Amino acid sequence: MTVIRSFSPIADQNACILILGSMPGEASLQACEYYAHPRNHFWRMMAMLIGFDLALPYAERVQALKSSRIAVWDVLQSCTRQGSLDADIDKSSITPNDFKSFFVRQTNIKHVFFNGSAAEQIYRRTVLSSLPELDIEYLRLPSTSPAHASLSFEQKLEAWRAVLTFSR
Repeated sequence: MTVIRSFSPIADQNACILILGSMPGEASLQACEYYAHPRNHFWRMMAMLIGFDLALPYAERVQALKSSRIAVWDVLQSCTRQGSLDADIDKSSITPNDFKSFFVRQTNIKHVFFNGSAAEQIYRRTVLSSLPELDIEYLRLPSTSPAHASLSFEQKLEAWRAVLTFSR
């Protein structure tokens, strides 16, 4: 299996929300962009929720997130995985990102939203107990991945509206 590594976080000092995925998929890794798979709903949802043109270049979409006080990162720094599915991550190979240092720098983050159950499970199993007590609220949202097809786009979007409650 191939060792893969995640990206640096999208974040600035004003971020009050953190959206966590598990690990970028193959399309994202090839493009060096978060949520680059054309059927992943992340950018479409963010465009609708915070109001930017989905056709914007990646750097401008990233800036739109930052302007809305939203940070994005992945739970894992590295792992081995064949393909893009979370189910294919070799659990014995996972290395989480350094959230202790991240939260020291990002003191305004009070809400963490998990993009799917894998991100939440890995975070709770490998990260949470290593952190000091933080005043952070956690909420799992339905995955924006095309592999998570049990909910329609509209149902996912409705759940993701929770992000708006805290981003302004």
